[in-house]
Amino acid sequence: MILIADSGSTKTDWCLIRNSGNDLYFKSEGYNPYFSTKSDMIQSIRNSISVHVDPLEISKLHFYGAGCEADKIEVMTEVLSSVFNNCQQLNAQVDLLAAARGLLGRKPGFAAILGTGTNTCIYDGVNITKNIDSLGFILGDEGSGGTIGKRILSDYLRNKMPPSVCVQFEKVYKLSAEEIIHQVYVEPMPNRFCAQFAKFLNHPDVDADYSYKLVKVSFQQFFENLVSCYPNYIGYTFNCVGSIAYHFNSILLEVLDEFNMAPGLIIPSLIAELVDYHQTDVIIE
Repeated sequence: MILIADSGSTKTDWCLIRNSGNDLYFKSEGYNPYFSTKSDMIQSIRNSISVHVDPLEISKLHFYGAGCEADKIEVMTEVLSSVFNNCQQLNAQVDLLAAARGLLGRKPGFAAILGTGTNTCIYDGVNITKNIDSLGFILGDEGSGGTIGKRILSDYLRNKMPPSVCVQFEKVYKLSAEEIIHQVYVEPMPNRFCAQFAKFLNHPDVDADYSYKLVKVSFQQFFENLVSCYPNYIGYTFNCVGSIAYHFNSILLEVLDEFNMAPGLIIPSLIAELVDYHQTDVIIE
């Protein structure tokens, strides 16, 4: 059987392609080798997979993951090989390639991720030909859930939130300043911790003007520091996957217009598109 996975830092979408044609979709937590240990990832994947299928029955695995680049591909390959012992063909690749394949198929264009983290690229229909480094959670990731969450926490801790928003934040989360600092600077996966607060901006009792301005500035920075740095970027349509892009779609479209870039496909996840891509790949082969 063939297994396909699209993994961000927060969640992983899986699809088990069965010979019967009755494909099985399920989810697990996200895996990023920059923030998680090999032993933790192995244990989590085993626990998640065993509920749905025997890992020993997987013959081919296409795993796309956040942080699966450079030397970290080897780390992720070792993790997956420890779980899927009988897998004859195991491919671990960066999630940005999944975005390009899912959003564009075999057509060239621009692809982006706006979820817990962010990434962008130019794709020629086969390979990623240009990628401006997002610099990750600490130095970059403008527009991402992690960066938006950092801004929310910063506003709260520095008393820069409107009073009504501050009251609502305390009501929803009940976190002390000490707990926030501990989670960000001591506990693992600080990007995932910060990203969870982005959904707070969609809370019905949160001041709409505060939410709008915070998200719009974050998206403007995303375009200023990443998207607009690609040569002739306005010649491409903007294709993007991720919960942040999808849930703040109206603001994103405003910023696209400001930067004279036409919208393309904007979706919250792309596991179904990846399944289509690889099933077509099998037919071509």
